[in-house]
Amino acid sequence: MDQGTRSRAGRRPLNRLLASLPAADYRRLFPVFEPVSLPCQHVLLRPGQALDEIYFPGSGVFSITRIMQNGQPLEVATVGNEGFIGVNALFGGDRSLAGAVVKVPDDGAQVLSVGAFQREMNRSGPFARMINRYAQGFLAYLMQSVACNAVHSVEERCARWLLTTRDRVGRNDFPMTQELLAAMLGVRRPSVTIALNGLQRARVIEYGHKRLLILDRPGLEAASCECYAAVKKSFGRRRA
Repeated sequence: MDQGTRSRAGRRPLNRLLASLPAADYRRLFPVFEPVSLPCQHVLLRPGQALDEIYFPGSGVFSITRIMQNGQPLEVATVGNEGFIGVNALFGGDRSLAGAVVKVPDDGAQVLSVGAFQREMNRSGPFARMINRYAQGFLAYLMQSVACNAVHSVEERCARWLLTTRDRVGRNDFPMTQELLAAMLGVRRPSVTIALNGLQRARVIEYGHKRLLILDRPGLEAASCECYAAVKKSFGRRRA
């Protein structure tokens, strides 16, 4: 890893995948993990880059992107503390298929070398079972996202994105700009402005000064499409 600040994190993992491991397995694996602090907009991976490390988010949110011919990044998925970055390594890939950028800062992420990851997968123990379950959930998430982008309104998708981000950071307020949200949803900024204004008039959010506060979570869920609940369910079973 060429950027980002290595940190001394506690032994209790913020990542829910790692937290689901039996205590003995996590203690055994702990020495091969390295804690790291990752600032907003830090680029973890670029498409085609050598895949050397696997990232397990703690309190941050990461955007998985593809670059279009005009140079514009388009978000295809987001990953938080329910998953990991570097899923291509699960299938033996040594190059990243997409980019990965930090969108909400993370001071509790953990990093594992690809070599250590693959050795642990070959053990076919709790870690491997946990990773394989997550991969199934991630595939379901991608399919749901394709359907969501095709049929649901910008406001519904916006509400879904905000709810998912809130679940990952574990609090009702977090940094966000309209430019960021427009890029993540793959729409023009005026469309995001209209969506956010509608949610603010309904008193379910408060937005200003590059931060967003969720005032009414049930109201935001009602404004979201069914994809929020469907994706949440796909990651529901994760015990090793």
